[in-house]
Amino acid sequence: MSRGPELIITEKDNAARRIADILSGETASAERMNGVNVYKWGGKRCIGLSGHVVGVDFPPEYNDWRDVEPVELIGAPVEKHPTQENIVAALRRLARRAGNVTIATDYDREGELIGKEAYELVRDVNEDVPVDRVRFSSITKREVTEAFENPDDLDFDLAAAGEARQIIDLVWGAALTRFLSLSARQLGNDFISVGRVQGPTLKLIVDREREIEAFDPEDYWELFSKLTKDADGDAESFEAQYFYLDDDGTEAERVWNEEDAEEAYQTLLGVEAAEVASVNRRTRTDTPPAPFNTTQFIRAAGSIGYSAQRAMSIAEDLYTAGYITYPRTDNTVYPDDLDPRELLGAFEGDRRFKEDAESLLEQEEIEPTEGDNETTDHPPIHPTGELPSASDLTEDEWDVYELVVRRFFATVAEDAVWEHLRVVAEVEGLSLKANGKRLLEAGYHDVYPYFNSSESFVPDVEEGESLVLSDTHLDAKQTQPPRRYGQSRLIETMEQMGIGTKATRHDVIQKLYDRGYIESDPPRPTRLARAVVEASEDFAKLIVSEEMTSQLESDMLAIARGEATLEDVTEESKEMLQDVFEGLMESREELGKQLQDSLKADKTVGTCPECGGDLVVRKSRRGSYFIGCDSYPDCTHTLPLPSTGKPLIMEESCEDHDLHHIKMLAGRKTFVHGCPLCKAEEADEEDDLVIGTCPECGEEEGGELAIKRLRSGSRLVGCTRYPDCDYSLPLPRRGDIEVTDESCDEHDLPELRITYEGDREPWELGCPICNYREYQAQQNGEGGSDLESISGIGAKTAEKLKDAGIEDVKTLKASEPDDIAAKVEGVGADTVRKWQTAAD
Repeated sequence: MSRGPELIITEKDNAARRIADILSGETASAERMNGVNVYKWGGKRCIGLSGHVVGVDFPPEYNDWRDVEPVELIGAPVEKHPTQENIVAALRRLARRAGNVTIATDYDREGELIGKEAYELVRDVNEDVPVDRVRFSSITKREVTEAFENPDDLDFDLAAAGEARQIIDLVWGAALTRFLSLSARQLGNDFISVGRVQGPTLKLIVDREREIEAFDPEDYWELFSKLTKDADGDAESFEAQYFYLDDDGTEAERVWNEEDAEEAYQTLLGVEAAEVASVNRRTRTDTPPAPFNTTQFIRAAGSIGYSAQRAMSIAEDLYTAGYITYPRTDNTVYPDDLDPRELLGAFEGDRRFKEDAESLLEQEEIEPTEGDNETTDHPPIHPTGELPSASDLTEDEWDVYELVVRRFFATVAEDAVWEHLRVVAEVEGLSLKANGKRLLEAGYHDVYPYFNSSESFVPDVEEGESLVLSDTHLDAKQTQPPRRYGQSRLIETMEQMGIGTKATRHDVIQKLYDRGYIESDPPRPTRLARAVVEASEDFAKLIVSEEMTSQLESDMLAIARGEATLEDVTEESKEMLQDVFEGLMESREELGKQLQDSLKADKTVGTCPECGGDLVVRKSRRGSYFIGCDSYPDCTHTLPLPSTGKPLIMEESCEDHDLHHIKMLAGRKTFVHGCPLCKAEEADEEDDLVIGTCPECGEEEGGELAIKRLRSGSRLVGCTRYPDCDYSLPLPRRGDIEVTDESCDEHDLPELRITYEGDREPWELGCPICNYREYQAQQNGEGGSDLESISGIGAKTAEKLKDAGIEDVKTLKASEPDDIAAKVEGVGADTVRKWQTAAD
C-alpha cells in the first residue's frame, strides 16, 4: 500500500491558510471539500477546523425537560457527537488516505482538547497512521518551521483537563438550568440559564450593585485658594488646597463639619497673603509596565474603548495572521531566547514605528521589565516582527496591534523620571498645600502614550516668601459609592478569585450580556440577574460560590499535571452537585414562587391606567412582545412594543406616566424605545403624511400611501385604507424623514431622505418601493447577500468594493483576493480572505 499525503490539522481555516503559505513557500492552492477549504501542495494537505467540531451531550432520551427530572442528569451518560458535520466528513475523508497526520491546533488546554478530538476522528478511519503534534506561540515562518522540524506527541493529560471542563460545565449547566426554569415555569427561549462559572461571576456584579444601593453618602467640604508668586512682574499662579491634621496625625482635606468648613472659609476670605512654610522637592522613578498577559492586555484594550470580547477576537485574528504571539497567556516574563534588539530592528523599516525603534536601539543596555508570573507555555503577548502593511488591517485591528507593539516598546524602554514639588503655605493658623509635578525624563512615555503623563505646575518658591492669596472657594461634596466593575476590572477580580480561566473569562461576561443578565458598560445586573442570585443564595449557595468553581479549576490543573484523572474530578464535581440538589429539592415550591415573583417584577413596567393592575411584558403566540395588564381577561388594556429585539425594562421611569422605559435588545441594533405610552400617544397625535397613490387599491378604491408612525414606535409607508388594504413598506426607526423634490419615474412617488443629528451623513433612501424591492432581493439571495452583513465591511468599504465591481457576497467569494486588493485602496489580500471565510 502506497504512503498517502501528509495531513495537517489546524484549529481554524485562517490558521490553515497561513501555515500552508509558510510551509509551501506560498505555492499552496485551495480546493473545496464538503464545503471546507483544503490547502494542498506537493504531498501535503492542510485543513482548518472551526474550534470544537465534536461536542458533548446527553443521549436523546434525556432531552425532554418535562419527562426527565433535572437531578437525573447528574448521573446520566455523556456522549460525543459531531457538531460540524461537513468539517468532520472532510477530515475523515482526508484522514482515510493520509500517510502521516500532524495536529497543529493552538497550544493551550482547549487547543489540546480540539487536537485530541481530531486525533480520535482520524483514528476512527485510520488506526495505524502516525500522528504528531506541533506547538508554537506565533504563526511566523521561524516558529512554524521549527515546530514542524521538531514534532512532539499530544498531551493527553492537558486534553483531559479540557474534557473535564466540558463535562462538568454540561452537567452543572444543564441540571441547574432545567431545575430553576421548571421551578419558575420559565420555559421556551426565556429559560433561566445557570452555569458553573456564570453563577459566581453574576454574584460579583450583583454584590457590587447592592453595595452601591446600600451606600449612605456623607457630606463634606473642601477649600481651595489661588496663590500667586510675582516674579519680576510676571505673575505665576497655582491652586492650593486647605488641609489639617486629623486625630491620627494624618493630613486630611475633607472637612466633615460644615461649621468648621465655613469658619476656615471666612478666615481665608479675610486675608490677602500667605507665607510659604515649607518647600519639598524630590524625584521619583517611574518604571515601565510589565509585558502583557491576557488580563493586562484586556485591561489596556478596555482603556482605548474595546470590550473584552472584541479585544480578544481581534487579538486572535492578529495571532493567526502572524503579527502577534498567542494572546491567551498568564506569563509576564519574556523567554530567554527573545532578543529585544533583534525584534526592535524589525520595526526600523516601518515608517510608523521607525523613529521610536531607533531611539530604543540607541540605549546602551536593553533589559526588559518582568512581571510576577512566569510560565512555560506561552510568552507574554508581543509583536512577532512580521509587519502588516497599511492595507492588511482594519482600523480596529490596527489600534490593537499598535497597542501590543507599543507595550513591547515600553517594556524595553528606560525609566521615566518625575520631579515632585510640594509647597505648604500658612495663613492665620491655617495650612494650604499644592503638589506640582513635571516630567524630567519621559522614558517609556515617549513610546507608550496610553498612560497619563500630564504635568501640574507649581512655581519655584522659597520658605518665608509671601504669596498673594485670592479666589478662595468652598466646595460642598458627598462621598461616592463604589464604582461598578468595568469589564477589564471584572476579569481581574475573577482572576484573583480563581473564577474561570484566561481563555474563558471574557466569554463568560459576553454570555451574561447575551442572556439578559447584565446591560450597559460598565455592566449592571438586570432584575432577572438579581432574582437568580437571590434564589441561589437562599436555597443553594454553592451555585454562586467562587470557592466551588475555584476548587474545580484547581482540580483541572491537577489533571493537566497528571496528578488527578478526568474520572476522579468529574465524579467529585457530580458529588458537589448532588449536595446542591438535596437543598434545592427540599425547597422546590418556595424557590419556584420566589423566582416567579421576581420574574414578574422583572417584567413589570408600571401600573395599568385602566384598572390599577400591573402592566407586564408579555409574548404573543406569534412570538412578538407587547405590554398587557395582568388582570386580563377582566382588563384588556395593552401597549405595543417594537417588533425588533427583546425588551429589557430599564430603571429610568417616565415623569408623565410613571412607566419604566424599555430598551430593545437586538445585538448591534439595540436601541432605547422609551416610555411605551408616550410612544403610543405620539403616534396617535401625529398626522399621516400622504405621498402618493397606493399601488394595490389606489385605482379602484382610491387608497393612498402615507408615512405613518405606529403606536409601537415603528414607522412605515402604508395605505390609508388600512385595515381594508394592508399594503405597507418599512422605514428606518431612527432619523428624521425628509420628502424630497425628486420623484421615482416608475412609481410616481417622492424620494425620501433620512437625516441624523451630528456628523452622520444622510441616508438617501430614495423611492420607498424601489428601496424595499432591493432589500427583498438581498434577503432572498438574489445577487448575493448584503456586503455589509460581513464583519469588517462597513458602508464605505462596501461602496469601494462596488466601485471595483464587487456588487455582492457571491461575487466577493468568487474573486481572487489579490485582484480585489489591487483594485480597492486600503484593502489587503489577507483582509479579503478573512471576509471570504466569514461569508462561508
